[in-house]
Amino acid sequence: MGVSHDEGCRSCGVPSPANDRRLSKQGLVAFACTAGLSYMVYPGAVHSRFEHSLGVYWLAGEAINKIKAQQGLELGIDNFDVQTVKLAGLLHDVGHGPFSHLFEREFLPRVGFKWSHEEMSLKMIDYIVDEHHIEIGSDCLMKVKEMIVASESAPSKTRKEKLFLYDIVANGRNGIDVDKFDYIVRDSRACGLGCIFQFERLLETMRVIDDEICYRAKEYLTIQKLFSSRADLHRTVYMHAKVKAVELMFVDALVKANGYLRISDYIEEPAKYWKLDDSIFKIIETSSNEELKESRDLITRIRRRDLYQFCNEFTVPKEKLEHYKKVTPQDIICSQKTGGATLKEEDVVVSNVKIDLTRGRNNPLERYFKKTSAFSRLMLFHQDYESNEKFTIRDDRVSHLLPAYYQDMIVRVYSKKPELVEAVSEAFENFQLRTYGMKTQVHGTPEKKRQRSLSTHLSFA
Repeated sequence: MGVSHDEGCRSCGVPSPANDRRLSKQGLVAFACTAGLSYMVYPGAVHSRFEHSLGVYWLAGEAINKIKAQQGLELGIDNFDVQTVKLAGLLHDVGHGPFSHLFEREFLPRVGFKWSHEEMSLKMIDYIVDEHHIEIGSDCLMKVKEMIVASESAPSKTRKEKLFLYDIVANGRNGIDVDKFDYIVRDSRACGLGCIFQFERLLETMRVIDDEICYRAKEYLTIQKLFSSRADLHRTVYMHAKVKAVELMFVDALVKANGYLRISDYIEEPAKYWKLDDSIFKIIETSSNEELKESRDLITRIRRRDLYQFCNEFTVPKEKLEHYKKVTPQDIICSQKTGGATLKEEDVVVSNVKIDLTRGRNNPLERYFKKTSAFSRLMLFHQDYESNEKFTIRDDRVSHLLPAYYQDMIVRVYSKKPELVEAVSEAFENFQLRTYGMKTQVHGTPEKKRQRSLSTHLSFA
């Protein structure tokens, strides 16, 4: 006898002690900090993806139930829809690796892998269902997986109707989703930062028109605050200069340890992958194996705050963004002057930091068609609760203080050795002069770092 949609979803969709153990036992989210290594600078940012996933689960339920209460009969929303949306919220990050996006975007490319945590989430869901003999309908499972990757791809939907359901957890159309609702507020609070974004206002005013979730026109600025708050978190927390210094060092430690620990081998098989979590930091730190000495030394430096030294940064001029090419250590080395300390490529680290409003250089409230280079306004807004007409709003109809540009590219340079800060800083300035005809950095290298570099250099003389 088969299991019904509702029974199948209930069997693994509602948090319970048994399901908590499944998530924890699989190491899926419970021991992976949502904000990566940001806790090294913001000590409060130690919350896990397990907490975040429960938050998204709850918000997804709130969103679909509010729509159901207002338009359930009109849209044909049933319990199957409610449970699949909630399941997608609970499981959307189940494929995340250790230390948030660092594992996927920094470590794996360094060891030759192109990999997606969203795709791994799909594999992990299948593995959990099979491993624990969970009874769940195939339609429910398929729809949950499609909702999880909705922001990354456009898979063939199991149903042509109710496409608005795919916008709740991972919105590929405009980026307004409950995943962001949770982590923006959660991360801001954990780091002791203020948060001006109020997701409650959007939950209260969402309405489905033409199979798309729309919001009251008066919430235009609330949506702008969603995107600006996300960008502020990236600038202030995730991409903080010290946080990046810690991450760069730990990625170097992982790369050096990979030959012995075979970390990258874990990403192919869910049965192995679930064992990989943030504890790898401690495994390297406490190992006495000689093959891990270089990695262990780097972690010791992190513990002692003997970090790669931040030299300086500049923001790429907006007119150069379209054809921007990432700056490399080789670019900096080639800009050094003769007569000073001789820099090697392994002495320098360059971090190319992109911060945007989710759509690169484009306004997230516009659709961009690459083939025609044309824009169209997103039909996101309705006039009031009873309205069935959606319409667009131009930024200048609301405020002249909204951004005219939507992306920053920040180039930061670090010296791995304190005694080379002066030489690296000078080479970085020369690179800016050679590339842009001027120094685009807005501040000098901190004087105490220059003095430390000079005193260290003299001690070797």
